[in-house]
Amino acid sequence: MSLITYRIMTPIVKPLFYLLYRPKVYGKENIPKKGPFLLVSNHKNNMDSPAIYSTNRRVIHFMAKDELLKGKLGWAFKGMGLIPVNRREKDHNAIPMAVDMLNKGEAVIIFPEGTFNKTGNVVAPFKIGAVKIAHDAKVPIIPVALVGDYKLPKRFVMKYGKPYYVKSDDLDKENEKLMKIISKMLTE
Repeated sequence: MSLITYRIMTPIVKPLFYLLYRPKVYGKENIPKKGPFLLVSNHKNNMDSPAIYSTNRRVIHFMAKDELLKGKLGWAFKGMGLIPVNRREKDHNAIPMAVDMLNKGEAVIIFPEGTFNKTGNVVAPFKIGAVKIAHDAKVPIIPVALVGDYKLPKRFVMKYGKPYYVKSDDLDKENEKLMKIISKMLTE
């Protein structure tokens, strides 16, 4: 997969994001310099993906709604390595595509709430995909907490948690565990 857009945008987007939002980032040492991993984050805003992209040195493939590939900027999202997810029906391709990326040693991010959290709760219920992907690919999950908003001039906070592996075949139990970890990171 060509990531030419990723390479072109990196020197522009990363400094611009830092200049505008002055993010405070904790736990960057938890991001492996090489090898596959799955970042799993709460989801608040369209800026979540650029925030995570801007605070990492690794190329990260984002799982996102497939509508992004169909719009005017579809070429850019494709060039950024987006893994499309059909949210209108059960998508049988997205999880295998993510597992394949991870098996190739890449990094992937997923927002298990599936859309922006508008519930009023710390997190919306997580869909099972994140723990299924980590389980099937046998890669670590790195939980991410995005705290605050993107209204200027407020400082935005990102927390990268310690990596851990899905250890049980009970994916519902593992999903609950992941929700609790990210919820705790958001409220600390």
